[in-house]
Amino acid sequence: MPVAVAHPPSIPPVLKQQRELTSGQHEPVEELLQPYTAFPKQVTGPTVWTREELVGEKGEARWKYHWTPELVKELEESYESWKAKGETLPSISKETFPLTSNVREFLAKIRAAVVDGIGLALIKGLPVTEWPIEKTSAIYLAIGTSFGVTVSQNAKGHILGHVKDIGNDPTQIHKIRIYSTAARQFFHTDGSDLVGLLCLARAKEGGESDVVSAHHLWNVLQARRPDVAELLTKPNWYFDRKGEKSDGQNDWVKKAVYYYHDNKLISDYDPYFVKSIGRLVEAGLIPGHSPEQLEAIQVLEDIAQELALHMILEVGDIQFVADSHVFHARTAYVDYPPPHPRRHLLRLWLSTPTSEGGWKRPFPDSEARKRGGVQVNQNPETCPLDAE
Repeated sequence: MPVAVAHPPSIPPVLKQQRELTSGQHEPVEELLQPYTAFPKQVTGPTVWTREELVGEKGEARWKYHWTPELVKELEESYESWKAKGETLPSISKETFPLTSNVREFLAKIRAAVVDGIGLALIKGLPVTEWPIEKTSAIYLAIGTSFGVTVSQNAKGHILGHVKDIGNDPTQIHKIRIYSTAARQFFHTDGSDLVGLLCLARAKEGGESDVVSAHHLWNVLQARRPDVAELLTKPNWYFDRKGEKSDGQNDWVKKAVYYYHDNKLISDYDPYFVKSIGRLVEAGLIPGHSPEQLEAIQVLEDIAQELALHMILEVGDIQFVADSHVFHARTAYVDYPPPHPRRHLLRLWLSTPTSEGGWKRPFPDSEARKRGGVQVNQNPETCPLDAE
């Protein structure tokens, strides 16, 4: 039985001339879901790694890269060519901001390791302190085009995100996104195929990064707590949209945490979206999660912390993570007092279309070019130069 592909809301002609809209969040296609018995008992291959394998000089060589002065110069020259055209940041694409062959080859190697390998990379040495924010943003967006297609990250249509404490109350998890606070972020995936973070300013204390292979974590769950692993494959987890929804959509999506599709194990999870459904439960709209489910997400978090690789993003570092098979987290942080800048990272959410080697997904927008992300009605994409 053919599966219908969901499309985003109709796009006004003026927007269609610029670029198509992000697909947004969807529930999985029931016919494509596999029962727990079909899931692998153990995942093998390059997506499975341990912390011990990635530390030390030899281990770091698998995920740490460096810009050379020659490559930086070529990035700057490409930027000057783009700027001379009078283009805007949201219009940046492979076509409007072409990178040199040397830069493309450098990034293609890294992309392969992120999409189909260990799922993470740290590229060091972008001279962001020497560039104005507009130049940094443009070059970062252009780098992102070598990895995937930018998608909207929130209801405002931001395709250039800002991870920065803007004073939101982190206890109000039903209506705020944790990236806009200084609170800890538990292990999660974002609403995209890949996420990129470019560090502009570090915190006084904390704000450090942890990553774990979701496939290695699965193997450990299968060995220690197969009951938890099974619960995580059930498509009966409610994820809060936190008000970021289009007309006619529910306030939630109902999904699983792990999927097995096209012979690949796929992760899709954020505890802050799972834990914030209280008001929807109280209103009688959805059932609450069971005690077994709540235990399962605590077990997932505890084992992820046990297995995680810890890293610190220095100013000018870019981290790319594959949401399909890596969980990432952030420690809580304290900013420097004024006049020092607050901790600030630029964020990209990137779709990796199947036409460009991305993994098939058991969702109705699997074949969409701009799958995933957050799309509210027909809000256009924007690239603010600071958090808002």
